[in-house]
Amino acid sequence: MSQAPETRPSPPSVYHERQRLELCAVHALNNVLQQQLFSQEAADEICKRLAPDSRLNPHRSLLGTGNYDVNVIMAALQGLGLAAVWWDRRRSLSQLALPQVLGLILNLPSPVSLGLLSLPLRRRHWVALRQVDGVYYNLDSKLRAPEALGGEDGVRTFLAAALAQGLCEVLLVVTKEVEEAGCWLRTD
Repeated sequence: MSQAPETRPSPPSVYHERQRLELCAVHALNNVLQQQLFSQEAADEICKRLAPDSRLNPHRSLLGTGNYDVNVIMAALQGLGLAAVWWDRRRSLSQLALPQVLGLILNLPSPVSLGLLSLPLRRRHWVALRQVDGVYYNLDSKLRAPEALGGEDGVRTFLAAALAQGLCEVLLVVTKEVEEAGCWLRTD
């Protein structure tokens, strides 16, 4: 009697944009939302709304290649009825109510290099973390593919390591209701 071949569940489809120009904020937004909702043009339009009378827009690179600041990310999320909540690094990560959080966007120091030559400069880089089918992923646009972090313990370990480096900022992406109720924070 022959047995049926073993079937394995297919891995989840995880949306992941790769780095282009200085568009890491756009990539982080799309990666955390798991679809392409924003483009460089949309981010530039947000910049214009944030500083309508400014010749040199303070919310993006002077070269027009991106490098958007946190105000652009927050305005983009607000336009979708979402909110970005700053995580206070003094809090224990055990207080983070991950089931209430849609995703996370981190701002990390990133080394600058010219080809193989590493320069003694640091730029800022936006990175998205998101849960898909019960697994959290690092969706850094500089990675070739999403990096599985595991469950809640895995993402907390990743966050602890990033925060320990010192210059990391963490934004929680939540619904307006979660923001208003403050239920992204465990009180027990």
